[in-house]
Amino acid sequence: MDISISIVSRGTRQLLDNCLRSLYGVATRVSFDVCVVDNGSQDGTLAMLKTSYPQVKLISLPCNQGYTRPMNLGLQSGTGRYLMQLNPDTVIQPGMLDCLLEFMEAHPGVGICTPKVLNRDGTLQRQCRRSAARPWDVLTYFSGLSGLFPRSRFFGRYLMTFMDPDTTHEAEAVSGSCMLIRREVVDQIGYLDERFFAYQEDADFCFRARQAGWKIMYVPTASLVHFGGEGGSRSEPYSAILAWHRSYYLYYKKNLAKDYFFLINGMMYLAMGAKLAFSLLINLVRKDKIVSTPKP
Repeated sequence: MDISISIVSRGTRQLLDNCLRSLYGVATRVSFDVCVVDNGSQDGTLAMLKTSYPQVKLISLPCNQGYTRPMNLGLQSGTGRYLMQLNPDTVIQPGMLDCLLEFMEAHPGVGICTPKVLNRDGTLQRQCRRSAARPWDVLTYFSGLSGLFPRSRFFGRYLMTFMDPDTTHEAEAVSGSCMLIRREVVDQIGYLDERFFAYQEDADFCFRARQAGWKIMYVPTASLVHFGGEGGSRSEPYSAILAWHRSYYLYYKKNLAKDYFFLINGMMYLAMGAKLAFSLLINLVRKDKIVSTPKP
């Protein structure tokens, strides 16, 4: 088996159906299997899988166990030479699997790669390739300086807006919405850190892979559409907001805080708290309650 694909679902029956149809509906030279780990969905997801996709391996959990632990269950069940994290709210474009596999086979020093991730309107989902979210990168992003000077390497580091989105290049982190992982990487550094209930597990995994000497690459010749914000977080927006901010705090404290003076760390923690309060307030007054917290 070339690639073992793991998908975590929760209340995303129609989105998951679209995702699986895009996987099985296009011609490919890649051999792959799919494992769906379901977080206690009550919307007919299980019946849909059993009826329409009997070839999919299903792990059914009785309740919501977040993202990271279920994703690890799916990845650990895979037998492929490569492992893939894939979100249920994605639709892969023809040739994506072939392109990513060919790239990895040709570049043995690359441990993780991601395709060009598109919004529903065809524009680039900019968070698909980014920096490790160090303090300066976060400050320039949330202050708007990166938007004012998108071509600047000094101000545009976080979302790498100074890089041509149609050119293959290295990144410090890529989005877990679609991440192809060489099996040797998990053999060396292990699976996702389950201290992250959901969110930032991708950034943490990329950080550990880079520390172990692996390259992380953005490969725009492959692409998929990601309907961000329409996964399981929509059904439990406040829990998701809390989980996102908790995860970034854990990520920063685990990987970055040791590199900075305590005053900088203190300011970062205060900023995280302020952003959490602002996100909760905004979600309280908006009609469509979804998680709208942009990464880091």
